[in-house]
Amino acid sequence: MTSPDTNTEYPHTAAWFDISTPDAPRAHRFYQELFGWPVNVLDGTYALVGADGGRPAGGIGQAGPGSPYTGVVVYFRVADVDVALAKAEELGGSRRLEPQSLPGMGRMAVFTDPDGNPVGLLSA
Repeated sequence: MTSPDTNTEYPHTAAWFDISTPDAPRAHRFYQELFGWPVNVLDGTYALVGADGGRPAGGIGQAGPGSPYTGVVVYFRVADVDVALAKAEELGGSRRLEPQSLPGMGRMAVFTDPDGNPVGLLSA
């Protein structure tokens, strides 16, 4: 089986996680106390957490009424978010969050797999 994006620079491994919750401050405290994660609150809606060589490993965000998902989403590194998202849809997935640019992080999108699990895509 071939991949929609065969660039070996992106081996399709987990690159980021995101926890979307209705009570972000509570989640910040919970995960900080549970795992000892450093929590860098960016604003009232999002914080960077964990560490991977000094860089954050993920984030915890405030889910509001218009949030595309709640819960944990793992983002996988791909060379091209649009190509990978199109392939996910071709295979039975559904767009959950349209591709968008993130300052300093590249592009991201979220889809649900055929079982309804939210999955993220992240590219440079």
